Amino acid sequence: MSALTVDVSGNGHKSSQEIEECDFSRLLDRSRPLNIERQRSCDDRSLGELLSPHPNYIPDGVHSPGTGRFSAFNTPRSASSFEPHPMIGEAWDALRRSLVHFRGQPVGTIAALDNTEENLNYDQVFVRDFVPSALAFLMNGEPEIVKNFLLKTLRLQSWEKKIDRFQLGEGVMPASFKVLHDPERNHETLIADFGESAIGRVAPVDSGFWWIILLRAYTKSTGDTSLAELPECQKGMRLILSLCLSEGFDTFPTLLCADGCCMIDRRMGVYGYPIEIQALFFMALRCALLLLKQDDEGKECVERIVKRLHALSYHMRGYFWIDLKQLNDIYRYKTEEYSHTAVNKFNVIPDSLPEWVFDFMPSRGGYFIGNVSPARMDFRWFALGNCIAILSSLATPEQSTAIMDLIESRWEELVGEMPLKVCYPAIESHEWRIVTGCDPKNTRWSYHNGGSWPVLLWLLTAACIKTGRPQIARRAMDLAESRLLKDSWPEYYDGKLGRYVGKQARKFQTWSIAGYLVAKMMLEDPSHLGMVSLEEDKQMKPVLRRSNSWAH
Repeated sequence: MSALTVDVSGNGHKSSQEIEECDFSRLLDRSRPLNIERQRSCDDRSLGELLSPHPNYIPDGVHSPGTGRFSAFNTPRSASSFEPHPMIGEAWDALRRSLVHFRGQPVGTIAALDNTEENLNYDQVFVRDFVPSALAFLMNGEPEIVKNFLLKTLRLQSWEKKIDRFQLGEGVMPASFKVLHDPERNHETLIADFGESAIGRVAPVDSGFWWIILLRAYTKSTGDTSLAELPECQKGMRLILSLCLSEGFDTFPTLLCADGCCMIDRRMGVYGYPIEIQALFFMALRCALLLLKQDDEGKECVERIVKRLHALSYHMRGYFWIDLKQLNDIYRYKTEEYSHTAVNKFNVIPDSLPEWVFDFMPSRGGYFIGNVSPARMDFRWFALGNCIAILSSLATPEQSTAIMDLIESRWEELVGEMPLKVCYPAIESHEWRIVTGCDPKNTRWSYHNGGSWPVLLWLLTAACIKTGRPQIARRAMDLAESRLLKDSWPEYYDGKLGRYVGKQARKFQTWSIAGYLVAKMMLEDPSHLGMVSLEEDKQMKPVLRRSNSWAH
């Protein structure tokens, strides 16, 4: 196994520059070293400018960037006239207890600190799980742990990766890693899991995307471009993207994936082209476009990114989007069309539409459905994919508003008593047996099958702030604060309304804790949104067709 030689401890900060976050096509017209030039984005603009498209929003209890840090005793300081919620201090204490150190440096947080259950792999640092922890530390002015994590996982990427006798692609990032301590030699080593130990032996498609998104968040938060400029980081991004941008038999710009390759890491019928992966792919492409140098090695990659972004946005906005008008159109589809002018391009059989979707679809609102492939549309709602679509501007402003309208209209179904349903609705009975293989953990309204995951609160909050609907996030926050600490920060909740602590949920789940803190800090200081939000690119023409939901 080879290892990269990188300096984890050096700070190497450069002056903060503005990151250009729109019109990425113009990047092809110039050759430049990496700089983070951007238009004034969410964290540069005043709160009034940030929310100007939504004049009905009146902020309360907000403060300016750079305040609201935490003291050496982890006691929150309030920059407003309101006392901080007592849960905040408890959450920070729990988050710091989850820290993992490698040779004296913090490099991540373990998945859960529940001493009442067998560890399994919950004592490892997961790439996707660490993202909310990283954002919490960045928002709190503690970037070093994030830098350490990015460099350590980058080093793991360079390892040889084999499952049985098959070698994985060079750019694959680990799902997780663990620190092993040898007391006799007083030596520590890292052990990574690239899917060879995972349930179903599926490699994590999302890890590389989250790594790029987090690198951009670190750069945006600190103004330190030196980390992204490292040759190792530049190569790491190119390797990740080379896995996705290679040409083959694909006729769609979306990524073909196996079941269990993302947050829903068990068999749940998300094989094909799942919305979570497509939205993360889109966001990672846009982040990489801002971070890659346009040198001899990077220029070709940038050109391929630009082409893919245009194709991907067109495909997703046109074929994954559904609202009342589009649902009615699909209901009336003709089949077996053979021509370039076919309306039903994927030959979806109208009789395959599930009955529940007709009642679920409000007169105002819409969402990106779970999956689209030949003769198959998965109409389930998936929270992560739709929130990332808003934050990455994969969703147009009109679509983003429609997604928020749907959440408000279907609050009981999607939020209930604990935010937020990972997917809706649950699959059950015969369908559950066929789709999940009788998975005892993914029974109806539990875990990935319609369970409620508190970690999704940070994504919902970010999407709410971006769309000028913070009142939705505050309503969800009130629900979370009434239960999370009392229930010892569970991994997930069960039941149609999310009323019950999950039957196999770990307590003191780190990303439940971190997700709460990130959501809370974003509500207090909306400028933090800039770390995880990208403005719409004006060069990507939206699909100009239909939709009564867009007209409101």
